[in-house]
Amino acid sequence: MRIDTRALTFEPTDAIREHTERRARFALGRFADRVRAVRVTIGDINGPKGGADKRATVVVQAYAGWRVVIEDTDVDAYAAVASALARAGRAVGRSLERQRLLARTA
Repeated sequence: MRIDTRALTFEPTDAIREHTERRARFALGRFADRVRAVRVTIGDINGPKGGADKRATVVVQAYAGWRVVIEDTDVDAYAAVASALARAGRAVGRSLERQRLLARTA
């Protein structure tokens, strides 16, 4: 599973890269044999205005061809990344369960 961290409006620090990789492995590690790549894009929506303006977009690409896209916004970039990756892990689990059920009934 390849993990790619990008930032739109700033240069990502080593700390945010490590945090993103750690959270991605925790949330998606059990699906590592089915997930090809995870791309996390972090951006500051409002610039210097403040508020809940850090957006994390997570794109999970599976070997089977499907993908899951999750966005989350928070005041803190670390919290936005953690929340988006946790939601992505649950969404991938639901997608795989749905595929398993469809394959069983076919």
